Amino acid sequence: MKPLLSGLALALSLACAPVLADDAVSPDARALHARILTLDSHLDTPMFFGRDGWDILQRNDRPPLASQVDLPKMIEGGLDGGLWVIYTGQRGRTPEDDRAARDAGLVRLVEIRELLAAHPDAFELALTADDASRIRDAGKRVVYISIENASPLSADPSLLALYHRLGVRVLGLVHTSNNDFADSASTPPEWNGLSDKGRALVAEANRLGIVLDHSHASDAVFDQLIALSKAPIILSHTGADAVYEHPRNIDDARIRTLAEHGGVILVNSLGSYLIDTGATPAYQADIRALYERFGGRANMREADWPEFERLRAGLDEKHGLKKATLDDYFAHILHIIEVAGPEHVGFGADWDGGGGVVGLEDVSDLPKITARLLEAGYTEAQIEAMWSGNLLRVIRQAQAVADKDVSARR
Repeated sequence: MKPLLSGLALALSLACAPVLADDAVSPDARALHARILTLDSHLDTPMFFGRDGWDILQRNDRPPLASQVDLPKMIEGGLDGGLWVIYTGQRGRTPEDDRAARDAGLVRLVEIRELLAAHPDAFELALTADDASRIRDAGKRVVYISIENASPLSADPSLLALYHRLGVRVLGLVHTSNNDFADSASTPPEWNGLSDKGRALVAEANRLGIVLDHSHASDAVFDQLIALSKAPIILSHTGADAVYEHPRNIDDARIRTLAEHGGVILVNSLGSYLIDTGATPAYQADIRALYERFGGRANMREADWPEFERLRAGLDEKHGLKKATLDDYFAHILHIIEVAGPEHVGFGADWDGGGGVVGLEDVSDLPKITARLLEAGYTEAQIEAMWSGNLLRVIRQAQAVADKDVSARR
């Protein structure tokens, strides 16, 4: 289906449209948002699951345990669930580093499974595309599991089969540094795309029915995934290079290629990928030093947080840091819809991983996205496709590829 407005008319209408205030979501938009199935493709919230004092059933608004996702915020914002991330920071690449990454990934997987076991009335693991609607209709939140950065597999890539058995359905190959499998978008190339080990991992993901996620990988990795993967791929949290040129964003030609091959790009809301915030290397060094002064985010005491926030605000002012807004986010969303078509777009805001902009602070604000899409002339069917249907189609297609492979081998 095509949007109701042409690209030019859409751009003009949005340029003239008023900025939505916090209370500007109409009753019709809220009703639509409540009706449709809504999924976000990149929830980094599992980073909190092992933290003492954090409770997903309660609002977590007090730093350092403040999170953008918890059950009260999900209910308020009408978020039915999404992809909950096993994130592993890239360490070195010695055998010791590989074992540490292996253990960290498994610990995070166990923490997600423990949450599911502790709250069976509120959350349920989704393994197939059809599970999402069933879980939502049962009044629960949908938990698909994804991996961000394949470094936990470096020591033993065959562990991917174990991850799959325990619920993983999406695999992102790399993060902000090159690893044994692929080049990152954020560092100079090492493999010129995928390594031999990475190509083997792509084949294994296809065999298992795991969706491949290009976000954070280099352009060369994108080109090779398109060529190699038997199933469509996703970009779970990525923006448009044409709107703001950044290594983490993707160019229009590749967005079109993604759509031609049935893939989906889910739009990231991390401010420094949306606009030039002025976060220079000097600013980043000052922020790192500030965190280190307080023992790092994971070790910061609640009593230290007011002083930390005061000092961080001072650094923001000193460096002239700018904050991205909901308008900036929508510039990426609407451009990507125009290039890819609404059948190949979704939302992966990088909640609790740095995402969120002024006007879209946490998942309780999500009805604003639906309201703006309605104002832009998109239909209910198109909006639901962007919120969940497109992602679920790719999950279904990846499983179909795996099933076909099993049948062929039989």
